[in-house]
Amino acid sequence: MWRDALLVAGKDLRIEGRTRVALNQVAPFAVLVLLLFAFALDSDRVVLRDATPGLFWVAVLLAALLAVQRAFALEAVDGVPDALRLSGLHPAGIFLGKVLAVSVQLLALEALLGLGVVVLYDAALDAPLLLVAASVGATLGLAAVGCLYGILAAGQRVAQTLLPLLLLPALAPLLLAATQAWNAGVDGVPSEGLRWLGLLVLFAAAYLTAGVATFGILLDDA
Repeated sequence: MWRDALLVAGKDLRIEGRTRVALNQVAPFAVLVLLLFAFALDSDRVVLRDATPGLFWVAVLLAALLAVQRAFALEAVDGVPDALRLSGLHPAGIFLGKVLAVSVQLLALEALLGLGVVVLYDAALDAPLLLVAASVGATLGLAAVGCLYGILAAGQRVAQTLLPLLLLPALAPLLLAATQAWNAGVDGVPSEGLRWLGLLVLFAAAYLTAGVATFGILLDDA
């Protein structure tokens, strides 16, 4: 299963390395979102700094929608779902590979956006270890949810509008926990972020388990 996961993740990342969709489209879009918020709240720097965690995760969420849609657009081409089913790859390995590939792209993007909030919002990252841990936990959860619902929407005529409708309600608890954890790590009390970090880990574990258990069924129905 893990070998299959690495094969799928490597394939997706190699495709991304050749096409550079994340670099040329998703990353500029996410940075532009941060810039728009900076311009909108520029007159009140205190409010801008206080809103940094929420604005950061809104930008990540919007970029994640594009990344997940891209990941499953590759699998929606005629014949590809059948090829995946007949490839002999473990369905759980396909799911985990997709999650890993999306997570790597999002973590790279979050590093860029983290630099952006420091420069644009004058944010003080007082607890970098908490912020990194929260980002990893939230990213794994986000990628797991995205890949689970992404296979549901793949191949549908309304996939581009259906996926956000499925994802946004499911991601609300994760975004709340990620924002609160970042609040504790940005000009806050780091110890207060530990319970939110625990919630992020629980959320990610739950959706990873659900994906491993059900992805084969969802792939058969795709």
